[in-house]
Amino acid sequence: MRVATWNVNSIRARVGRVVDWLVREDVDVLAMQEIKCKESQFPFDAFHEAGYEVVLHGLNQWNGVAFASRLPMTDAANTFTGMPGFGKALDDGSLPLEARALGVTVDGVRLWSLYVPNGRELENAHYDYKLAWLAELAEQTKAWLAAHPDQPLALMGDWNIAPLDTDVWDIGAFAGSTHVSAPERAAFAAFEQIGLSDVVRPLVPEGYTYWDYKQLRFPRNEGMRIDFILGSQPFADLVTSARIDRNERKGDAPSDHVPVVVDLDLDLETDDDDRPMIFG
Repeated sequence: MRVATWNVNSIRARVGRVVDWLVREDVDVLAMQEIKCKESQFPFDAFHEAGYEVVLHGLNQWNGVAFASRLPMTDAANTFTGMPGFGKALDDGSLPLEARALGVTVDGVRLWSLYVPNGRELENAHYDYKLAWLAELAEQTKAWLAAHPDQPLALMGDWNIAPLDTDVWDIGAFAGSTHVSAPERAAFAAFEQIGLSDVVRPLVPEGYTYWDYKQLRFPRNEGMRIDFILGSQPFADLVTSARIDRNERKGDAPSDHVPVVVDLDLDLETDDDDRPMIFG
């Protein structure tokens, strides 16, 4: 099964490009972020004609997450327990929940499409929101791993964090900025501490996933690695290959992010020499 994640930066603006890529690259399941539309505005027809069903969570022209899959999707969830909200308080005093998380199960594999809050600036309330959002996600992931230790799990998407200095083109240019701050990196590392791992970096140690549109960032390769697939050990055990599709930043009207792809071998069997010969 080929699984990918891609911050498409407006699916209505790039539907042709995304669907063409899905078909050309033989992708089974795509997690999308920043679809920037409500369900009534989503271009379903183009995906259906290509053989993909879509599950999405979009509330307005901001944020939004989705899955496109040519395999059945079940158990869709558009929040995780305890997910913090942000913005103007509602009548009941709670904060509105943004469209930033969507989970589905495909062929026994639990997948989440995540658009982690940007943080904006270190002194901004959005930065505190980002850290709280990640902390709650980590707590819920820990609980999920304890309850379902054998089910493959992957948290995929735009994490808006560069965990290593080498994940940005010039760490000196990011002094006093979000994405590289110690608390953000600690929040990212918390997922590794509870049992997830970056399943792409061991196979693709170098490469960026995002380049700003301004200041010729892409031609100069002044990018950032902020899109990740973090998998549980059962998920990591299934991964046979991975890549960052840098070419999708080229051409007409690209997203500022590119797809990150992994191949899973769901037919892998454990090596058990003690099994009766009837199971050989």
